Amino acid sequence: MENQIFELQYAMDTFYFLVCGALVMWMAAGFAMLEAGLVRSKNTTEILTKNVALFAISCIMYLICGYQLMYGGGLFLSGIEEVDVAQVLADSAEEGFDGGSVYSGASDFFFQVVFVATAMSIVSGAVAERMKLWAFLAFAVVMTGVIYPMEGAWTWNGEDVFGMYNLGDLGFSDFAGSGIVHMAGASAALAGVLLLGARKGKYTKNGINAIPGANLPMATLGTFILWMGWFGFNGGSVLKLGDISSAHSVAMVFLNTNAAAAGGAIAALITARLLFGKADLTMLLNGALAGLVAITAEPSTPTALQATLFGAVGGVLVVFSIITLDKLRIDDPVGAISVHGTCGLLGLLLVPLTNSDVSFSGQLIGALTIFGWVFVASLVIWSILKAVIGIRVSEEEEYEGVDIAECGMEAYPEFTTGK
Repeated sequence: MENQIFELQYAMDTFYFLVCGALVMWMAAGFAMLEAGLVRSKNTTEILTKNVALFAISCIMYLICGYQLMYGGGLFLSGIEEVDVAQVLADSAEEGFDGGSVYSGASDFFFQVVFVATAMSIVSGAVAERMKLWAFLAFAVVMTGVIYPMEGAWTWNGEDVFGMYNLGDLGFSDFAGSGIVHMAGASAALAGVLLLGARKGKYTKNGINAIPGANLPMATLGTFILWMGWFGFNGGSVLKLGDISSAHSVAMVFLNTNAAAAGGAIAALITARLLFGKADLTMLLNGALAGLVAITAEPSTPTALQATLFGAVGGVLVVFSIITLDKLRIDDPVGAISVHGTCGLLGLLLVPLTNSDVSFSGQLIGALTIFGWVFVASLVIWSILKAVIGIRVSEEEEYEGVDIAECGMEAYPEFTTGK
């Protein structure tokens, strides 16, 4: 009987992991559509190329060395061993099977690798329209193979940070990655943007010039894809499904994730209306994403009302963050640094409000560690790339569009060639 229970648990948890991983993988399409919609038409092909290529690079680098650095599980040559049912049952013979997490190691890798790709996707939009394609892809190799896995080891795997302290022991918690994934991606993006500089014509002596995206229906589609994929992102982080407690936790995570997104969207829409006098669609889209990022650090313990309010705070904050970065002349075409960085930090700081096992000091130390490591390491890599191959296209190439300069084709040729 125990054998049958264990095998059923194993099958359910493995299947749940794989389905949630597939949902997170689908977020890659969301990022691609969102970014393609928010850049100018002359830069669409290149941004799509980046999103497909970075996903492939993430999968390969995490397989080669990233997973080993983060969890100590080498997969590239050795593969995954099958679970020894008899051994597991023997190990728990005294207490009996307790319904703990049991799933295929391969499913765990698959679920983890799509998180790596998500972190790298955040960088793509922030450096859009003026970065060299191959410089970006070279950075992706290091980010997904080394930088992200190292901070992931200090948090989700509980390894010591430089042999000094363990973030979990300090009261740090990040359920699904507000800091570990989203703030990390934004930190890498910020380092790149600071070295890269703003797009030509964005900031002048006369003020800030808006550079609207070419396809807002596409950006809206991307946001809905991300919203849907987030159920796998947060829901899969429960890690199991095959018992009553876990099933209830999964349901609450789905409920709270959706509530936070809705709260963020409405709050951002209202904030934009009050500030600009108009219903700004781009702020609405970023508000929904801000709410999702804010709840990601702890979607299992808040009530639905709390989750909605947390999302709303994120929605308001992201509008002011985007405005502030513009005033500081930090050019982020899609608002990625504000959505994932500012609201990622917010998410971490909200956790102690509903989880008594977590401390504000632990969250602050964790956030500082993640930001410090990723920002400094990324700044070093971006600086090396800038010195060796350059990271920015020429002024002429930027004017013509990086589609032609980097990819040799246009996304909408009929609008420019008359064909």
